[in-house]
Amino acid sequence: MNKLTKLISSLVLVTVTALTSNTVFAQQAANLDELLSQLQQGKIAQSKQNETREREFNSKKAQQDRLLQESINTRDDAIKLSAKLESTFQNNEIDLANKTDALNKRMGELKELFGVLQQVAGDTKSKFQTSVVSAQIDGRGQFLDEFAQSMGSTSKLASIEEIERLWFELQREMTQSGKVHKFSREIVLANGEKSQADVIRVGGFNLVSDGKYLEYIDETGSVAELIRQPSSRYLSSANELTSTNSGVVPFALDPTGGSILGLLVQAPDLQERIDQGGTVGYVILAIGLIGLLIAIERFITLFLIGNKVNRQLKNDVASQDNPLGRVMLVKDKNSNADTETLELKLSERILKEVPILTTRLTFIKIISVVAPLIGLLGTVTGMINTFQAITLFGTGDPKLMAGGISQALVTTVLGLVVAIPMVFISTILNTRSRGIINILQQQSAGIVAERAERTDLKTNAEQGA
Repeated sequence: MNKLTKLISSLVLVTVTALTSNTVFAQQAANLDELLSQLQQGKIAQSKQNETREREFNSKKAQQDRLLQESINTRDDAIKLSAKLESTFQNNEIDLANKTDALNKRMGELKELFGVLQQVAGDTKSKFQTSVVSAQIDGRGQFLDEFAQSMGSTSKLASIEEIERLWFELQREMTQSGKVHKFSREIVLANGEKSQADVIRVGGFNLVSDGKYLEYIDETGSVAELIRQPSSRYLSSANELTSTNSGVVPFALDPTGGSILGLLVQAPDLQERIDQGGTVGYVILAIGLIGLLIAIERFITLFLIGNKVNRQLKNDVASQDNPLGRVMLVKDKNSNADTETLELKLSERILKEVPILTTRLTFIKIISVVAPLIGLLGTVTGMINTFQAITLFGTGDPKLMAGGISQALVTTVLGLVVAIPMVFISTILNTRSRGIINILQQQSAGIVAERAERTDLKTNAEQGA
């Protein structure tokens, strides 16, 4: 009996624990009656909890049913509205197409005015951005930009005022292109500083200030002094224009608006050309300078000797300060010598005078031959460097090839510049020295002939006696 009681108690405890999993008994049942009472109380509490949960579930279910019904109703309303809007959209599309066709028929040729005005406004804006007139007149591009955008984004016709404004801007550009105007504005100097100065605008072509050319930078709308100015012959015209207030003044005008001026500025001057020749170029110039100094010395020496020889030709008294005088002194020193001996003495004297007259002339001739060869050497080495650059970087940039070839040819030019004058100088000096030598030979032959004649006369006289 006790075992059965214990078994029933265990089962009851397990059952109560399963039914009231979240309930803990405050104390152990003392007997079976208390256990039964506690079980009865747990069943009642569990029933109340279940009723509460059921009520909450039913309440939430009703709420979810209500929300679901509202969503269904909203969806149905949205479907109806979508169908209505789609129908309205289609009707509006048809109506818009019909009205567009009607507008196009009513506008007729006026529709072409949109494209023409837009194109003219766009082209004019682009021209005004790069025009030097904009350096004097600001704000022209803003109206044209707004006008072009309005013509491209709307079907509204331009007003008469807008068309007249466009015509006015075009007419003003043409009028200002034919005027020379002086105005004051801020310019950027070559050193980067800003200064207020008087600017002279020559039509729509060039800007000049203080005898220097300026450029208009359309990106910033500023006027800047050219970092590198053109040659002096162009700057002289700019100076004359700056200093003159009236009248006709010759001016170096760039009709391209700055393109030709940019090329002239980039063109290297004489010093830069020489620098392009490098070491070979400087060697050629040094040789040419040496040859020039020698030529000057020879010109002066032969000129003085020639004058002394000419004076000696007019004087019978021999002088030691000139070749002819020294040749004549040979005759005086050998007055008793026979004709053959005298001839030999004179030839010897002339041979001594020839080196004095022809000294360093051979060096000038050598320079005339060597200078172009050195220039050719510089050209060949420069071309080798150019071809190496082409091998590394390709032929995509023609300026790279042209610049290298141009630098290579500079040495050839320098060689020819030195050689050609040296050829003329060598020829002139050789002719001059040869002329003096011919005079010496002629006078020597005359002296020998005179001595031979005297000898013959003396011999004949002795035979007659």
